[in-house]
Amino acid sequence: MSRTVQLYLVITTIALVGIFGLLRLGNRLTPPLAAGSSLSSPVAASQTGPDKATGPAQATTFLTSATANLYQNGTSGLSRLFLQLFVIIAVAALAGAVAARLGQPAVVGEMIVGILLGPSLFGLVAPHAFGFLFAPFSLEPLRLFSQIGVCLFMFAVGMELDVSQLKRQVQTAIVVSHSSIVIPYLLGVTLALFLYQSLAQPGASFTSFALFIGISMSITAFPVLVRILRDRNLFSTPLGATATACAAVDDVTAWTILAFVVAIARATSIGGAVFSFALVILFVGLMLALIRPGLQRALSAFALEQPEPSKTSLAIVLTVVLASAFCTELIGIHALFGAFLAGVIMPKQGGFRHKLTVRVENISSVLLLPVFFVFTGLRTQVGLLSGPGDWGLCAIIIAVATLGKLGGSAFAARLTGMDSRTSWQLGALMNTRGLMELIALNIGYDLGILSQRIFAMLVIMALVTTTMTGPLLTLFRRRHEKMLGEAEQPAFS
Repeated sequence: MSRTVQLYLVITTIALVGIFGLLRLGNRLTPPLAAGSSLSSPVAASQTGPDKATGPAQATTFLTSATANLYQNGTSGLSRLFLQLFVIIAVAALAGAVAARLGQPAVVGEMIVGILLGPSLFGLVAPHAFGFLFAPFSLEPLRLFSQIGVCLFMFAVGMELDVSQLKRQVQTAIVVSHSSIVIPYLLGVTLALFLYQSLAQPGASFTSFALFIGISMSITAFPVLVRILRDRNLFSTPLGATATACAAVDDVTAWTILAFVVAIARATSIGGAVFSFALVILFVGLMLALIRPGLQRALSAFALEQPEPSKTSLAIVLTVVLASAFCTELIGIHALFGAFLAGVIMPKQGGFRHKLTVRVENISSVLLLPVFFVFTGLRTQVGLLSGPGDWGLCAIIIAVATLGKLGGSAFAARLTGMDSRTSWQLGALMNTRGLMELIALNIGYDLGILSQRIFAMLVIMALVTTTMTGPLLTLFRRRHEKMLGEAEQPAFS
């Protein structure tokens, strides 16, 4: 045996023997007593008295104690959160892969998983397991995780906006995108007249309810649209460029409208709403006029050109995002608007936005956004839609949303001179709602405007309109090819 091993054994043996001896010596000491207690108290007796349990009884006591400890450790807040995240991430990744194999964006599978893990399926099939995994007292950490995920996602969306692309097609983008907002918004407010008394949250005003129904009909999921274009190799085509520009303008406009709607819903008076509007305008002006150039100087050209953002650069960026999100939450228009605006003002030099987007999306899309989908699914109770009447109403909502968004976009595109196929394909793309719709719906739910029934109907509408985008693109392309083929065939007399 080498000298080093011998030395190691001697040191550890002496230390262990010393520790054991000190513990034996310390166990002979009298335990400290609380004020007013005596040595004859039951607690003191149980602590100082010898343990008489032996044999099978001792083994049973040990097994019971070990089981109780395992159960206590497994039901702690941290253990339950880890278990929730494990289940959510694993199932969401599987569903995203299945959706991709079926020709759908991965986000569609993740959105569906949110409903399947909620009370609509998991809670019905395995109520005890559902109650253990998603106990009501354990949902607050999930809610906070989901909100952080949404803010990071909106920050990435803001960085994906390219204002220079909008300038090239500004007229078409504004006409199509604003038409695809005002037409479905009008239809949504009209629909709200018939839904308000039966589906609004008790105490919600008609104005707030109608404005939220309108915004739910008007939103386009810009990130999902871009991913669909890339998956189908359409991103660099004229259709892809036009759709990206229209969706970007639609995104900015719709979220600006939503910010004002939230300010109206949260304000207790007209004066309060006007004050919130003024603060929003002031905040946006400060971000664009002061923070954006200041951020460029703070990061420096050298830092922006580096292959990897430094820790200092990331700290500065995160500080801007958190401060911006805090300011908009303080104003009363939700933190995600501040995160979105922080993304818009990020420098583009040296591909800095792309470097940040890769890091932010890896965290938000894999870890945090699936939590948001599941948290939304926990609020979505499809079982509340009972009978043909509710499902018929849900179908009407889907039809109105599709007519307003797809039809309005295609109609405006035709007016700007686009051909029929491109117009219908553009309309199908603009009808994609995806995650952006769920964000808006959760805001309406949190503000006490949307009831659980209308919330479930609108979530289903978001899923259906997002899922139909790919098949509609294929359908319109094939119809156009068929029409061209028939036109090229020779006529026989």
